[in-house]
Amino acid sequence: MSLWTVVLLSALLGFVLKFAGYLVPAHWLEGPRMSRVTTLLPVALLSALIITQAFTGDGGALVLDARAAAVAVTVVLLLLRANFIVVVLLAAAVAAGLRAMGSG
Repeated sequence: MSLWTVVLLSALLGFVLKFAGYLVPAHWLEGPRMSRVTTLLPVALLSALIITQAFTGDGGALVLDARAAAVAVTVVLLLLRANFIVVVLLAAAVAAGLRAMGSG
């Protein structure tokens, strides 16, 4: 299967899934439980993406490098309720500094 076939099939699958969302009956999506799930699902997916990108290397091996340090700095700054732009800039600076020193 060529790369373009995979890209087109992925696009088609994405379209079908989005279209299927319009076909779901409204009463299935109402209620407090479903509201909690739909509210927290993006948080869970984003967290999984961040962890996967920050702590895995080639072949899925666990890697602790500059990315992991940047995530740690981010967590600390967010717990201290720092401004978002400050969090981003300091995490990037930590990652860049560690990479410049040859640690990542």
